Amino acid sequence: MSGPVLTPDVIEIRGIRGFGRHGVFEHERADGQEFVVDVRLELDTRPAAASDNLADTVNYGAVAEQVHQAIENDPVDLIETLAQRIADLCLADRRVTATAVTIHKPSAPITVPFDDVVLTVQRRAGESS
Repeated sequence: MSGPVLTPDVIEIRGIRGFGRHGVFEHERADGQEFVVDVRLELDTRPAAASDNLADTVNYGAVAEQVHQAIENDPVDLIETLAQRIADLCLADRRVTATAVTIHKPSAPITVPFDDVVLTVQRRAGESS
């Protein structure tokens, strides 16, 4: 019989804003637009709590900078591709067991009134992308 299943600890970074040129239309590439990204990182924070040492946890400031760079560089056609790229960088830290990445595209080229276009992908460490 195995022990109790532990609920993972969670670090969330919400509202990372960047100006990107992602999209399938020429004007999206030429003019660009704001993208907003939320990331959720699942991990065990007990080692960091015990040591009180940043080296024992995920540096969320560094993650935010990497996400910002992903938004602003290397344009792609689809937000699905951007979300996968960000999920992969979140899972690059061996302590992260799962991630959820939400991409907001509030200026998407839609011809009717709307608030936001949102895509969320959820990935686990060890799953192939």
